[in-house]
Amino acid sequence: MFTLVRSRVRTAALALSAVAALLTGATAATGAAAAPAPAKQGPTSVAYVEVNNNSMLNVGKYTLASDGDNVFDVAVIFAANINYDTATKSAYLYFNENVQRVLDNAATQIRPLQQKGIKVVLSVLGNHQGAGFANFPSQQAASAFAGQLSDAVAKYGLDGIDFDDEYAEYGNNGTGQPNASSFVQLVTALRANMPDKIISLYNIGPAASRLSYGGVDISSKFDYAWNPYYGTWQVPGIALPKSKLSPAAVEIGGTSQSTVADLARRTVSEGYGVYLTYNLDGADRSADVSAFTRELYGSAAVYTP
Repeated sequence: MFTLVRSRVRTAALALSAVAALLTGATAATGAAAAPAPAKQGPTSVAYVEVNNNSMLNVGKYTLASDGDNVFDVAVIFAANINYDTATKSAYLYFNENVQRVLDNAATQIRPLQQKGIKVVLSVLGNHQGAGFANFPSQQAASAFAGQLSDAVAKYGLDGIDFDDEYAEYGNNGTGQPNASSFVQLVTALRANMPDKIISLYNIGPAASRLSYGGVDISSKFDYAWNPYYGTWQVPGIALPKSKLSPAAVEIGGTSQSTVADLARRTVSEGYGVYLTYNLDGADRSADVSAFTRELYGSAAVYTP
């Protein structure tokens, strides 16, 4: 595991602009009220939450002291998995008990965030079983998994899917190695299934380097892409406008406040539109959060338990 990549604790193991992506989101089939349009000006702030240990509701507890707007615009449920069924030789979407609990309790764990105007996205991650986004053996197999993803988004009233191609361990259980067509076919099918939802790329792994096949380039199908190495600056290698990229990545409480502020300042000065944070927990992290909100939005952050 890369030392700069998020530390993880598991039981089982975001073609729109930043503003447009925030205004689209789905409450269909959920009965949730339409989310208010955010008034905040500046980069889109993203928060990954390890739901094995922490509540998604923490994302909604931070506002700007200046005007009360949400600090965070996108909350990422971390994480569902892509697993492998050895009997059917096919990949399937898996939720551990903690992810399942969040989804089953969407009315109290997801809808409150959406009603504040915060988008809620499901991250999907490899699970050491050989199944990954980059080794579907056929377009049919890729499309089938895309269907599982879009079905989950619809069923639980989510706002999109985040791809994180780590820990697949390609080759396990007799699975194939990464190929050129797999991720292109998967993302193409998923975008067709959910044209108005968020699709984001955690820019790591074999899938992230396989974005073009057969004359099709899927870069424009992503709403966002971000640097996966916390405490660093690295522009994702994908043909998206700056408004959709986060070269900055920080771990809240794990990256020094001076580095957090420096990376936020650079985000603004170089004209990038997204700022990625990881591991928001239940403690009062207003000092850590204020380190970037002062630079991104000109205001400290307030934590309300």
